[in-house]
Amino acid sequence: MALTGTAVLVVEDDDSMREAIARLLVVAGFEAAPYASAEEVLADAAGKCAACVVSDLRLPSMSGLDLLDELRSRGWRAPFIVITAHDAPGLDDEAMRRGAAAYLVKPFHGSALLDAVRAAIRAERGS
Repeated sequence: MALTGTAVLVVEDDDSMREAIARLLVVAGFEAAPYASAEEVLADAAGKCAACVVSDLRLPSMSGLDLLDELRSRGWRAPFIVITAHDAPGLDDEAMRRGAAAYLVKPFHGSALLDAVRAAIRAERGS
């Protein structure tokens, strides 16, 4: 899959949530690249060109934070936003310590996700 500099990778194992986030991003002017698992993202070298990654915290075989660590170890520098329905004390701090640009708890407003994506991309590009 060829991606552009406006691509946002969406890593979410729930089909309906993944589709909803992808649609929201496309309507907002981004290219959305949906993935059902961390392994799918890691197998797609084109993702390295993405502007941002939005990932669920709880994925089938690798957590979103472990995915973040693995992407960083491979040299991927796109901002990473963690989303979760399973918030617990300290998880947001852990996500930020490990390099997440934002941490959102489901259900969240679409505008909150778009604001987080835009802010993360702006910060990464220094604008």
